[in-house]
Amino acid sequence: MDVEPVIFPGATGISGLSVYPWEAEDGRCGGSPHVHLTCTEAYITVSGSGSLQTLTGQGLSEHPLIPGTVVWFGPGTIHRAVNVSSLRVIVVMQNSGLPEAGDAVLTYPPQVLADPVDYHRGRKPRERRDLAVRGFLDLARDPGALAKFYQQAAELVADRLDSWEARWEAGPLESVRQTQRQLNALRAGNVDYLMDSEVRVAEAPAQRAYGMCGMLDVYRL
Repeated sequence: MDVEPVIFPGATGISGLSVYPWEAEDGRCGGSPHVHLTCTEAYITVSGSGSLQTLTGQGLSEHPLIPGTVVWFGPGTIHRAVNVSSLRVIVVMQNSGLPEAGDAVLTYPPQVLADPVDYHRGRKPRERRDLAVRGFLDLARDPGALAKFYQQAAELVADRLDSWEARWEAGPLESVRQTQRQLNALRAGNVDYLMDSEVRVAEAPAQRAYGMCGMLDVYRL
């Protein structure tokens, strides 16, 4: 995925997601199972129905998604969006920019994860989803393999950590520093920065793109 979501204050990203209707080998429709290594994520269901399958050290779970449902999960939670009926969610993502830079690792089988060239090989969205589902189903059947998956995921992204840190410093960390500067200004009785306030509106998605779990509505503000 090479698109950037809207960046909210605090460097939080937001995008719309229409979950894929494609049927996988287990007969269920939906997106590509994957994990985030440094980012917390939330799904806010706006229409349709489905579920979010999650796999953690506590085991496999399934969380129904209906309009109004919010599911929040942290780094290390393998998740798979399942589409029952035209499922659409708003995705809120911590550290916006890092997932797009490779923080999200697909649950490909171990032999693919062990080969960076094969892992990063260009695959069509449906082929990518099917391969990730295959690995996810194997992990669900053998929870003991989860630690190995995490280790392989960490090794796969090891050469990207410096660039991630630079993104983090320019985004989330800079946002925290900006708030500190505002607090300092208020303590000094300086309200000049408030004169720079602005309103931006995106009435419709500026771009649609294939994401890991479905078609992404990417807004530009």
